Amino acid sequence: MKLSEVKSVLEKLQTVRFQLPNGTLVPHHFHITEVGKTSRRFIDCGGVIGNKNFVHFQLWNANDYDHRLYPKKLISIIELSQKLLEIEDLEVEVEYQGQTIQKFGLAFNGENFLLTTTQTDCLAKGRCETPKNNQKKKSTTLGKTCC
Repeated sequence: MKLSEVKSVLEKLQTVRFQLPNGTLVPHHFHITEVGKTSRRFIDCGGVIGNKNFVHFQLWNANDYDHRLYPKKLISIIELSQKLLEIEDLEVEVEYQGQTIQKFGLAFNGENFLLTTTQTDCLAKGRCETPKNNQKKKSTTLGKTCC
């Protein structure tokens, strides 16, 4: 879900609720402790350099049970972040403290923001395929074993 979509949804809501993949709602007294822009620069197993930019929200629960984050307040936080951090209309990733810090994608079901599970995948398919029988394969890009 892109940041512009989040803002558009927030304009129509009375309350902000996030739902975990197991259906549980994040407690209503959560805080968004960060809205930021994250940039990753990496090299994949096929030797290709990549870049990924996204917006991240960090959700946190405190013992502040009277706290509520309302849609208009979240919009103002997002807009300030866009201005000061020069954040473009990027995909949103959400961090939430469960057993460990978990990262989620974001969707909306008409009522709640859904924290969606994400998966890793090989970024170099076709250049560095996983060989059968766990035998290593030489990458022509790196000249070394990959995957």
